[in-house]
Amino acid sequence: MVCGLDALADSAVIDLGRRVPKAADVREGLFPEDACEELKRNGFQCMGFKPAVRFSIPNAHFRLGSADLPDALRRQLDVFAEVLVTRPAGSPAIVVTGHADASGDAAFNLALSQARAKAVKDYLIGKGVSPGLLTVEGKGAQQLADVDNPFSSANRRVEIGRAP
Repeated sequence: MVCGLDALADSAVIDLGRRVPKAADVREGLFPEDACEELKRNGFQCMGFKPAVRFSIPNAHFRLGSADLPDALRRQLDVFAEVLVTRPAGSPAIVVTGHADASGDAAFNLALSQARAKAVKDYLIGKGVSPGLLTVEGKGAQQLADVDNPFSSANRRVEIGRAP
C-alpha cells in the first residue's frame, strides 16, 4: 500500500538526503494503515499493508556540534508538519530520534542528539503539530549510519518514525 515509496520501503529506514518528500509519501510511510481504512470506507477489502517506516534526515543539515535547524532541514520538516497537523487524537505516536557522530565524548554526543531531536519537535509544534503526538529521544553515537567511519557527517541526523 505504500505506493510512492515501494522501491524504498524494503528497508525500515528511508534516507531522504536533501530531498524534500511529498506529503503523500510521508503519510503513507508513517501511517500505512490509513490506506486500508480508506479502502474499507469505500466498500473494498484490505488485504494488508506494509509496516510503517522511519525517515532519516541526514548529514547535509546539522553542523558539527550543532542542533540548529538550517533552512534545507526546515523545508523537509514542513512536509512532516503538513501531514502531522491533520492527525486525529489517538493517532499512533511519532518519535523523533537524534543522532551524533563520534567526534565528541559519549555524554556530549548524547546531549547533542537529544537537543537535535528536541529542536525538530519544537519546530513541528511551532507549525501546529500536537505536542502529545511527538516524543523525542537521543541516541548519541550509539547507532551510526556509517559504522565504517564513525566521524562521518552521515551520522549527524534525525529520524522520524512511529513509536515502537
